[in-house]
This record gives sequence, structure tokens and C-alpha cells, in this order.
Amino acid sequence: MAPNSDNKPKMMTSVSPSQPSANFQKTLKGILAGGITGGIEICITFPTEYVKTQLQLDERSAKPRYSGIGDVVKQTVRSHGVFGLYRGLSVLIYGSIPKSAVRFGAFEELKKRNVDAKGNLSPGMRLLCGLGAGVCEAIFAVTPMETVKVKFINDQNSAKPKFKGFAHGVREIVREQGIRGTYQGLTATIIKQGSNQAIRFFVMETLKDWYRGGDPTKHVNKLVVGGFGAIAGAASVFGNTPVDVVKTRMQGLDAAKYKSTLDCALQIAKNEGFKAFYKGTVPRLSRVCLDVAITFMIYDSFMDLFNKVWKT
Repeated sequence: MAPNSDNKPKMMTSVSPSQPSANFQKTLKGILAGGITGGIEICITFPTEYVKTQLQLDERSAKPRYSGIGDVVKQTVRSHGVFGLYRGLSVLIYGSIPKSAVRFGAFEELKKRNVDAKGNLSPGMRLLCGLGAGVCEAIFAVTPMETVKVKFINDQNSAKPKFKGFAHGVREIVREQGIRGTYQGLTATIIKQGSNQAIRFFVMETLKDWYRGGDPTKHVNKLVVGGFGAIAGAASVFGNTPVDVVKTRMQGLDAAKYKSTLDCALQIAKNEGFKAFYKGTVPRLSRVCLDVAITFMIYDSFMDLFNKVWKT
């Protein structure tokens, strides 16, 4: 009897600690795969982000500088060359890796805590897990990154640009406005990213579940994943472009004229009309559909690779 009673505690201590470790490794895989995905994706899609931001900053109440998407590209290339379309890319590279890492890491963490016995998420939990992932990335990565990016692009429109590079620009922003200067538009960003990821993950997980017939172990072809990602991206664009416009204005160099996120929205509605809330929709739609499709394809590919070589 004594040997058996001695063995029981030993078996429990050898199994119990391994479970938290395995769970943590699953989240870590999501963080690493997300970070790699973010770096690759932004290098591919940045010019469309640049065009979208320029159109959103081009207020109707003032004399419009651009007549459309093609005009933004033409004027930028004429004034700054092809590489002008990549103005602010360094900011997004520095920010996209942690942004994507936080997003997917948070989603994996929330997902594993809320799946049912078969490993599936209920429709409501898909929405909430996506919302949680979006809020996390807004607070920890997106807001400071987006604020600096918008200021860089906005600065290029000035007669005498003052930002000489990423490090210099960040120093100037912090020197003039403090750390708070990198967190302009936080409320709008939380709403934007939260709704973005709630919509995207809900649509993506729902389409995957439909494709798998409820079997979470069934493989989904990467081209199919890309198609589902494009649909999820389009849904998020039509769902929250007005928030994106407000966020962009709150993070621009003229943000001081707005008292709050609500005041910004009210001023846009009063001075420019409802259509102004959908400025940049076409370039944003093309960018986001491509962005989300590529992101989920790359992410799923790295997760498949990690699951093969990194057993948990």
C-alpha cells in the first residue's frame, strides 16, 4: 500500500504542471506566428494604406488637394518618387509586428478559454474573442503606431516637413506633446480595432466552421482561407469606416481643433456631410481585403508549421 500511495502524488505532480505549459505554448505560437505575419503583410499592402490616409486627411471644408485615388498616386510620385508611397512604412513595420502578435496571441488565449468540448467557439464567443483581441491591440500597439504614422504622412503635405525620420519624428512628437501625443484618438482606435476584429474573427471563424462542418480538425485549404479573409475584411470595412475616418482626423497634425472623439465626428458631419465618413473607402476596401486575406493565409501557414515542428 505504501508504494502505491507514494506513486499517486508523483504522478499528479508530473502531469499537472505540464498543462499550463502546453496552454502557454499554444498562445506563444499565436504570438510568434502573428508577429511574423504582421511584418510580411504590411510590406505588401502599405501603398494602399498611404493613399487611404491621404484622402481621409484631405478635408472637404478646405480646398481639396486630391481629386481621387489616381491623383494621390500621381502627385506623390511626381513630388517624392515611387518611394513616396512608402512614407511612414518604417513606423508600421515597427508597429505591425507587435500589433499582429498581440492580436493573434490575445485571440488564441481567449479562444482556448472559451471553446466547447469539441474545440469550437459559439457564435457569441467568436464575436467576443475577436472584440477582446481588437481592444488589446488598440491599447498596446495600434494607437501609438497609428498616431505616429498619420503624423508622418500629414507632415509630408507641409511646405517644410519637419520629421527627418522615424526616431526623429517620435522624439519631436514626445517632446512637443509628451507620451500623450502618441495616444491621440485612443477611444476611436479602441472602437475601430475592437469592431474590426470582432467582425473579422466572427466572419472568419463562422466560415471556417461552415466549411469544416463543425469538425475543428478538418484542414482548410489556404486559398479558401484567403477567400474567407477577403470576405471578412470587406465586412469590417463597411462596418467601421466612419470610425476609421474619425480616428485618422484625431491623430493628424490638426487634431488640436477637436475637443474629443465625439466632437470630431460632429464637426465632420456638420461641415462635410455624411459622405465624408466614407472617405477613402475604395482604397481601404482594396487594402483591407488583400490585407486580411494575406494575413490569415500567412498566419495559418505558420501555425501549421509550428504545430508540426513544435509539439505541445
